[in-house]
Amino acid sequence: MARVALVTGGTRGIGAAISIALQKSGRLVVASYAGNTEAAQAFQKDTGIETIKFDAGSFEETVAAVNDIASRHGAIEVLVNNAGITRDAVLSKMTREMWDAVIDTNLGSCFNLCKATFDGMKAAKFGRIVNIGSINGQAGQYGQVNYAAAKSGIHGFTKALAQEGARYGVTVNAIAPGYVDTDMVRAVPPDVLEKIIAKIPRGRLGKAEDIARGVLFLTADEADFVTGSTISINGGQHMY
Repeated sequence: MARVALVTGGTRGIGAAISIALQKSGRLVVASYAGNTEAAQAFQKDTGIETIKFDAGSFEETVAAVNDIASRHGAIEVLVNNAGITRDAVLSKMTREMWDAVIDTNLGSCFNLCKATFDGMKAAKFGRIVNIGSINGQAGQYGQVNYAAAKSGIHGFTKALAQEGARYGVTVNAIAPGYVDTDMVRAVPPDVLEKIIAKIPRGRLGKAEDIARGVLFLTADEADFVTGSTISINGGQHMY
């Protein structure tokens, strides 16, 4: 029977590539989304991957969604915490609402999803959790104190939870992508984007599939000796 995988933010960009890769590897994949129903419906039609709408930053909505998936497909054994937003501004212009939105969605969602699935994984003596961090959580980024704090928090969260899961066969790892060719990155002004690419030794933006391949490695049944790690996939831009 196929292992059930949930990918948050799994219908667009990096999340979509991860969902598709997991499906091709034989997982039964459910991809969550928060707002763009039209894009989610198109993704489901194109791929056959089930989509489910809930706010990963809400504990109540998360628990309800996880219970719904479990009732129809079985317990979630593979979890990819990919949901994320940006609300960029320098600190002097950043509001508390901008801070809270990013922390709740990017970091709070990791707590919510892991809290809702971790005990089941422990009971089954199997689990694969991958949290998507960021190069900007490792190196920092001007105008992103909220985003950098959330992503840095994910890296620490990963190391701590890995210690709790190890004896139960539950691995917890993170991936820190660099600049990847997604809608979010392509929205950067061309002159700024050119400067970013110039700092990447590989000489190009990453592809969503580059991140998905890392997720496949970390979520494989055989990857039971890799836990508490953060894999940087950034073309050599930041060697951490």
